[in-house]
Amino acid sequence: MLVLTNVLYWISTALLIPVIVTLIAIFVMTLILLGGFYGSYTKRLHLKKKKQTLLKQLMNHEKTEDMSADIQQYRFFYFVEQCRIKKWQSIISDKLLADYELENHKQLEKARTMMRLGPMLGLMGTLIPMGPALVGLASGDIESMAVNMQVAFSTTVVGVFVGAIGFVIQLIRHRWNTEDLNDLQFVMEVNKSRSEADAQ
Repeated sequence: MLVLTNVLYWISTALLIPVIVTLIAIFVMTLILLGGFYGSYTKRLHLKKKKQTLLKQLMNHEKTEDMSADIQQYRFFYFVEQCRIKKWQSIISDKLLADYELENHKQLEKARTMMRLGPMLGLMGTLIPMGPALVGLASGDIESMAVNMQVAFSTTVVGVFVGAIGFVIQLIRHRWNTEDLNDLQFVMEVNKSRSEADAQ
């Protein structure tokens, strides 16, 4: 029994360095993700008025303005342009819409990974040093215990931070994607109805 517990202790202790390295790596990735999110937010804010203008024009059956300058900046306009090129054919538009939804899911994967992985690694980084800290406490080595407790608390804070940023980004991006998807479905239905009316 003692051999088994020692093996488990060695394994858990050996995992501390990989956990810390991974935690630092995903912390850096979280900062990059945060920067990308801010860029998306500013682009979305800049093009929000143009999107509302486009939807208004479609509702009033007016001629829509040229979106070529905005296509590369906002996937919403790119999708509308692709559907327009294909003349709003039902099957192709549905396929493009399904692809758009799939892209949205892929876009959320990084944030979801951070949201789940951060706290998990933070918890591992908290629990692993607790063993040596308790050993240090039992043997009267307060300095060793203090070092291990510092590692435990630091990994907890970083892990929770990563998880919180991932959660917030995932939440906001999900709302954006739902809003865009709803608007795209509206655009498709309006143009399909118009195409059918023109055909008659």
